[in-house]
Amino acid sequence: MAKKKIENVRELIFYSYANLAMAHSAVERNQEKYGTFNYVIRAKLFKGLKDGTMNIRTIFDDEKIKIQTGKICNYCGSSDKLALDHIFPQKYGGLDAAENLIFACRTRNSSKGKKDLMEWMLFKGEFLPLMIVRRYLKLTFNYCKEYHLLDKKIDELELLELPFKIHLIPTSFPNPKSLILSISENIKK
Repeated sequence: MAKKKIENVRELIFYSYANLAMAHSAVERNQEKYGTFNYVIRAKLFKGLKDGTMNIRTIFDDEKIKIQTGKICNYCGSSDKLALDHIFPQKYGGLDAAENLIFACRTRNSSKGKKDLMEWMLFKGEFLPLMIVRRYLKLTFNYCKEYHLLDKKIDELELLELPFKIHLIPTSFPNPKSLILSISENIKK
């Protein structure tokens, strides 16, 4: 597929979410690399999101997973010295609400600090578990919807102080062999 021209914030988030679904399907199937099946998932979801026949699922699904996972660091799996980490830093407008909180060990929480989650991911040089990226994208979408930013040009958001960095939203994902769905899934293996 040729590089997709993204027109606005809505399309950027939808394209990232569709790529996430592609990566998720490949990881679930334990694939070495992406194949036709995965690309079809991405294309259908992106088209469905754009034309309104499909939606980004609610944060409720993520909350159920968070409860089932229990008290472990969502970044490394440790159960020692846990703290609550704000996915969107409060300093930049992130809410002190359940959907914006996950467990993190003090080491990871301290390392992330007030960085944007995707900025921290780049800083660490490793891709975060897909379930965390999914939550981040949902929070980003919900924030942009609430503040009427979805139809803005991406460049317009780069000038605003937001709880996320729009230019760091992932539009491509690494090889599926280097990805995990969630820390709890990785611990079970």
